[in-house]
Amino acid sequence: MKPAAFEYHAPRSLDEALSLLGEWGPREGRILAGGQSLVPAMALRLATPAHLIDINEIAALRTLESRDGYLHIGACVRHSAFERPVVPGPLGELLASVVKHIAHHPIRTRGTFCGSLAHADPASEWCLVAATLGARMLARSTRGIRSIAAAEFFRGVMSTALAPDELLAEVQLPLLAAGTRFGFHEYSRRAGDFAIAMSLVVRGAETRIGVGGAEAYPRRIPEAEAATDPADAAARAIEPLSDPHYSADYRRDLVRTVVRRALEQACA
Repeated sequence: MKPAAFEYHAPRSLDEALSLLGEWGPREGRILAGGQSLVPAMALRLATPAHLIDINEIAALRTLESRDGYLHIGACVRHSAFERPVVPGPLGELLASVVKHIAHHPIRTRGTFCGSLAHADPASEWCLVAATLGARMLARSTRGIRSIAAAEFFRGVMSTALAPDELLAEVQLPLLAAGTRFGFHEYSRRAGDFAIAMSLVVRGAETRIGVGGAEAYPRRIPEAEAATDPADAAARAIEPLSDPHYSADYRRDLVRTVVRRALEQACA
């Protein structure tokens, strides 16, 4: 199949992009950055935007810098930017470890960190990282700037708190203290496939345990963090998805395994 007809816009400034999004966002307009989620959906006509607003020529959206205790990631930063640590210390190492699990190399050179969060696929590794670390999302529109906590950003399967006229302009990840340990484990049918279940564990001043792939959206699991058996507590706490290939019971049991293996890595 081929995409339905659409009008293409290529703004050269953030203000121009926000103006276009304010006009067309509420009327089936969509942002195009990496296109690794949107374009296949358009080809299958699962998405039929009337307007595409291509933000790739906007230099202000390529920010990738550490300041004020956060790593600031602009809307046009590609997955491949994280294949080597972008900041010294545990956060840079964590991102470099997780990015290896994202699809395949050609997709990582084009897809974007913020685009992954804006689409909110339950199996997105970056969504799990954001949810577990407590990221802040910076949404911009002609109405102003809005900061959204990760716990409030993800609403369901490919559903977020973004309004139709808002651009996810930046994601802010808190830097991790020296000595922080982490573990990440993902299960998928083949390397590069979507995760059926995955877990991120971060051990520093506090322990954070996140689960993704198994529910409608990735999230931190406080019940697991307080339990003597975190893996079993995480499995009991989730509301697993079910489909013709993987039952809810299967995903629940798989969560028990991925949390246990992520914990083992974080404690090694």
